[in-house]
Amino acid sequence: MPRVNLDNVLYLQVRIAHKYMKRHNISIEQFRQRDEAYDILGLLEIGYEPFHLTGDEGVLDEIDKIIAEQQAAGSAGSSK
Repeated sequence: MPRVNLDNVLYLQVRIAHKYMKRHNISIEQFRQRDEAYDILGLLEIGYEPFHLTGDEGVLDEIDKIIAEQQAAGSAGSSK
């Protein structure tokens, strides 16, 4: 990945991580745990192209939706 794009991805990750923690009123450690479970920062890297064109609230909504889908899939799998 070219340096400029990497810088842009990192900026997006930091900005959205901060806003995610504020939205959910969680600590950095709690964010780290959620990131470990749901790869939030990885989602932002993979989805950089559409996400950097979307407003922050839209990105946060999309992350919440993806996490909810993963949680639903996890609980559906555990009830079998």
